Amino acid sequence: MSTTPHSARSIIVSVADVIDETADAKSFVFDADWDYQPGQFVTVRIPSDLTGSVARSYSLYTSPYDGGRPGVTVKRSPGGYGSNWLCDNVSPGTEIELLPPAGAFVPASLDVPMLLLAAGSGVTPIMSILSAALSQGAAPVTLLYANASDADTIFLDRISALAAEHADRLTVIWWQADQRGLPDADSLAAVLTPYHSRATYLCGRDEFMGACKEALRVIGTDRSLVHQEIYASLSGDAFADIVPHEVTASEAADAASVTVYNLGATFTVAWPRDRTLVDVLIDNGHDVPYSCQSGECATCICRLSKGSVEMAVSDGLDPDDAEDGYILGCQAKPTADELEVEY
Repeated sequence: MSTTPHSARSIIVSVADVIDETADAKSFVFDADWDYQPGQFVTVRIPSDLTGSVARSYSLYTSPYDGGRPGVTVKRSPGGYGSNWLCDNVSPGTEIELLPPAGAFVPASLDVPMLLLAAGSGVTPIMSILSAALSQGAAPVTLLYANASDADTIFLDRISALAAEHADRLTVIWWQADQRGLPDADSLAAVLTPYHSRATYLCGRDEFMGACKEALRVIGTDRSLVHQEIYASLSGDAFADIVPHEVTASEAADAASVTVYNLGATFTVAWPRDRTLVDVLIDNGHDVPYSCQSGECATCICRLSKGSVEMAVSDGLDPDDAEDGYILGCQAKPTADELEVEY
C-alpha cells in the first residue's frame, strides 16, 4: 500500500500488534497517540482491485484513559470484503491509511449510571465506553452482552477481569444463545427493568437493537436516554476532500440563512439551496465533523432547531433521532429561508 495519503484529512499509521480475539475476530493495535473519545471509530482505506479502494469504519475498543495505544476490533463477515482483507493481510508493521477518530456515539458523561447493551462485534465501542466509565466515573454500570456461545465472545476474559476488579460497580449479564436462546423484546425486558432510568448505549445487529429498543420502551426508559450506534458499508469515497465551491450570484440571491451553534461559537452563513450543510460550512472556513459524506456514518449529525431540510440519504440516522430533529449535515439541503443548527 502506498504511504502517500489520499486525502488531506487521512493519515498513515503502522500496526503495532494483531490480537486473535476469537476464531473470526482480530484486534489491530496502532502505533499512534490520538486525541479521541470513548465510542468513536476510524475509517480505514482498504485496497481493491475492482475500485482502487473501499472505505470501512471500525470502532475503537480501547479507551483514551487507559494509557495504551488505540486499536480496533474486526470480525469477519461472510462475503465482507473489508473485514476479510484486514484479517488476512494485516500483520505487525503493516501501514494502513485511515481517517482520524470520529463519531457521535459518545457518552455525555462518564459518571452517571449506565446500561450498556451489546451483541457480537457490537461490543467494540461498548468496550471503549465501559473501560472509560469504570476508570473515570464512580456510578454503577450494567453490561448485557449477547453472543452465540462462549467461543464466539470477543473480550470474554477482559470483561470477566473487569467484573472481578469492579465487583461493587459493574454487573455483567452474559447472554449466550446456546444456553438461553436468542434475545427478544420480552426476555430482554424481564432482565432490564431495574435499569430503566439509566443512560443506555446499544450496538449490534439490527434485530438485536430492534429487540432492545422495544424492551426499553416496554420498561419505560425515556427515549432521550437511549443511544445507538449504526453501521453501514460506506458506498461513497470517504477519503475524497471537499472541493471549495464559489457561490454564483444566482445562488447567493436565493440562498437560505443558517445560524450555527458549534462548541460555544455562534455564526451565521448563507446556505445555497443546492449545497449541503457540511459543504457550506467547510467553504466558509468552519471546522465541523464529517467523514463518509454519503449519509451512512452519522459523524456529521446535528440538531435542526429551526427551519426544515431535505436529505437524499439518511441511512446513518436512527428514526427516533430524526423524529427528535436530528439531521445529517453531509446530506441536508435547506427547504426554508431561515434555519438554526446545533452541533
